This record gives sequence, C-alpha cells and structure tokens, in this order.
Amino acid sequence: MAVPKRKHSKARQAKRRANWKLTGPNLIHCPQCHELKLSHRICPSCGYYKDKVVLSQE
Repeated sequence: MAVPKRKHSKARQAKRRANWKLTGPNLIHCPQCHELKLSHRICPSCGYYKDKVVLSQE
C-alpha cells in the first residue's frame, strides 16, 4: 500500500478545498405575479404553475 513520504502542508490542503463552496438556489420570476420562485415549482405567492392555477390562494 502506498504511504506518503512527507506530510502535506496546510496551504496545500486549503488549495485543494478552495472550490467546496455552496451555490445559492436558481430563482426565476413567476410569469403571473413576477415574484421570485424556484423553477419547476408552484409559485408560493399566486399558486400558478405553467399558466394554470394549482393552488387557490384565499
């Protein structure tokens, strides 16, 4: 089994982990009410999905 000959420095570890950041959700504008919503989901403010009422807002 291969074993490292020398210890890797902390800077080298940090370079490897530099791209572990999280990305935010992709939000789009609802075509009905123009509020931000997740794509392929029912709009929480107006209840529309693909030009149809799915949830009735009262």
